[in-house]
Amino acid sequence: MYGNRGGRFHRDDRTLGAARWKSKQWIVCVLDFKGRRNDVFGKRYTDLFFVDEPTAFAAGHRPCFYCRRAAALAFVRAVGDPELVRAQKLDARLDGERRVGRDKRLHEAGLDDLPDGAMFLKDARAFAVKGDRILEWSFSGYRAAQARPKGVVVDALTPPTILRALGNGYAPQWHSSARG
Repeated sequence: MYGNRGGRFHRDDRTLGAARWKSKQWIVCVLDFKGRRNDVFGKRYTDLFFVDEPTAFAAGHRPCFYCRRAAALAFVRAVGDPELVRAQKLDARLDGERRVGRDKRLHEAGLDDLPDGAMFLKDARAFAVKGDRILEWSFSGYRAAQARPKGVVVDALTPPTILRALGNGYAPQWHSSARG
């Protein structure tokens, strides 16, 4: 999947400066939409790529209302908060949940309570929850599934508002390696 954080934050030489976002609008899009092309490290956006939607969610991105309108509307319905129907308010909420200053915000949670698609840290590695299993994340997909431990408290990477959407039935798009 493809995403951006509200604009361009790379330099002309295609290296990153100090900034890691340009706005609170952190979205996850499809790679192919109406045949449009975007130059990676182009003039408009600093492009981000995610192995799947749970990965994008763990980073604090939400579905795009333009290229993924049906998914974005389903996501907002699953959040279940009438205050967050408008993208601007949803983005402001997520911005407060995904970071502390420049640092990633973690949210302590019981692993038993995390819904499918949630990601968390365990022994300095990222895992995704899928049913009664956990899947170790990697840049190329998920590694072999393990049994989901019971009664464990973890640091959730996925922000609480996204956890609510997942818990209320929003079904994320998984990488093919998650099927195994």
